[in-house]
Amino acid sequence: MIGAELFPHGIARYAIGGALIGGGVAFIYLSTGIIAGASTFLESTLSYVSSVPRFNRGSYVASRDWRVVFTLGIVLGAAVYAVGWQGGAWTTDVQWWRLLGGGILVGVGTRLGKGCTSGHGVCGVGSMSRTSLVNVATFMAIAIGTAQLVQALGVTP
Repeated sequence: MIGAELFPHGIARYAIGGALIGGGVAFIYLSTGIIAGASTFLESTLSYVSSVPRFNRGSYVASRDWRVVFTLGIVLGAAVYAVGWQGGAWTTDVQWWRLLGGGILVGVGTRLGKGCTSGHGVCGVGSMSRTSLVNVATFMAIAIGTAQLVQALGVTP
């Protein structure tokens, strides 16, 4: 089978996942007019605990309840998949400080790129946004370069 080495368990799970993600973001956009990027969902959630004007925009406060439900759905969906199809919770051997450092770098990149990989990669590219196309190309180039560098240096978890 062509691509068996790339998809040893078949492509059905990826096709179903892609269809669910695409359908979900299309549903959110068509029903609310809001692009379903995860960084915006985080910002709107901060309106519950922060008095900073950036997090308390009218559109954030008005939509924060369903945004929290959406975000929890992402986390719970991953947990259900891990328990139901992988036999348990996902764990990693990566040290905590590397996870923390990676999270900080992702946060900085999200801020600099004016959005996250989900917003730009799924929604922005799907709507042919030039900004998103450039951002996704940049994300991919940096990710590929970083992966090659880490592998060449022999870094392990």
